[in-house]
Amino acid sequence: MPGGAERVLRRRIGAVKNTKKITRAMELIAATRVARAQQRARAARPYAEQLTGVIENLAAAGADVDHPLLRQAESVERVAFVVCAGDRGLAGAYNASVIRSAEREIQALRAEGGDYRLIAVGKKVTDYFRFRGFEIDSTFAGFTDNPTYDDARNVARRVRELFDSGEVDQVELLYTEFVSMGTQRAVVRRFLPLESTEVMAAQGGGDAEALAGFSFEPSPEGVLEDLLPRYVEARLFAALLDAAASEHASRQRAMKAATDNAEDLIVKLAREMNRARQASITTEIMEIVGGAEALGSGKDKDLPTELVLSEPNA
Repeated sequence: MPGGAERVLRRRIGAVKNTKKITRAMELIAATRVARAQQRARAARPYAEQLTGVIENLAAAGADVDHPLLRQAESVERVAFVVCAGDRGLAGAYNASVIRSAEREIQALRAEGGDYRLIAVGKKVTDYFRFRGFEIDSTFAGFTDNPTYDDARNVARRVRELFDSGEVDQVELLYTEFVSMGTQRAVVRRFLPLESTEVMAAQGGGDAEALAGFSFEPSPEGVLEDLLPRYVEARLFAALLDAAASEHASRQRAMKAATDNAEDLIVKLAREMNRARQASITTEIMEIVGGAEALGSGKDKDLPTELVLSEPNA
């Protein structure tokens, strides 16, 4: 049925063209959003750098505090995993990469006899681990593609509650690091406990003389104690911004690949439709020729009989 095949292929081409319009629009939207996410990440970087510098300088000046965020456990038996992914799909391997990294970390901890707490940031994380029977401590969703500092503060508050209370000995942060438009990688970073003030001073290269002309109220230790929670929030906010930029970049690439595949499929289906149309036309021509030949042969057989019948009347 060449004619029927042609109609089916025409409908398929129309459906693929509609899909191509959608993927192309999503590609352009993602390109706009990834640029905006990069701008936000750059805008937030000076605050984080300045905050880190002040903490390093205070540590270099000898400020030492016994803060819960600096508590080092003798043995790590319970670990909290903060897993940051997206609320939506259609972003290539973005969600799968960080989720699988988290699953490997959890399985490795359980194999060693440890326990875990899972803090899911993003609907995809929640859906994945809930479907597979993992216990989820807290869920945060609805902001992964455009996080705010308040969102980071809410997540950090729950993380601090678990760590300060001693429910967990360590906190791991899993997110997708934005390297470039073409490269994003899932990373696992230790989030808590923070490095001790001595380590901060040694690694960060803090300058004690930079604070020589300043006086602190109530004390350098009091200022450092107040800054550490904000340092945690700033680190988490930077990770969320990185993850958001990575999500948009991954979605742009995925939608571009989908658009290119749609174009290739349209060309392939158009060729098949042309072959089906050609077959249909050929069949119709053959039917017409066959019919004409049948009519012509019938007239030739009837002609002598008519001539014989007309002779007596002549």
